Amino acid sequence: MSVEFVYGDVGAPDLRQRGLRPASAHDGHLLVDIEADLVIRDGDRVVLAEKLFPVAELAQALVGWLHRPDGERGDFVFDSMSCAEPGAVRMVESAEGWRAGSVFAPDAWTSPVTWDVLAAEVGRFVAAVREDVAEIGVRPGLIPGL
Repeated sequence: MSVEFVYGDVGAPDLRQRGLRPASAHDGHLLVDIEADLVIRDGDRVVLAEKLFPVAELAQALVGWLHRPDGERGDFVFDSMSCAEPGAVRMVESAEGWRAGSVFAPDAWTSPVTWDVLAAEVGRFVAAVREDVAEIGVRPGLIPGL
């Protein structure tokens, strides 16, 4: 199997309700308010499905994690400004490989994959979110490139 991060319906309706515009809003508002319906899959099996998930904030956090040196990277635990509990998305390394999951579904994990497979999927997700962020009028630098 393989891990896949998919999302749809990107938007920032809360930003507009606050009277802010994508081109001029503060980074903190943008990261929290750019949301989409997020699904983490292992083949056909859904591991996590969350509506209105802060995908821009997740993408930014994933870039920071990927940029860490191999020996310092460790597991990924998404600590979102939007979620009370850290770990809405998490990736952990085991002897068999890397697995993705969430504290929202503590017993659901993807099958283990190699680092190269996980990094490629995370990179694809980040690039797609960066593109969608630019399309709604936010500077692409909000989410650094890989």
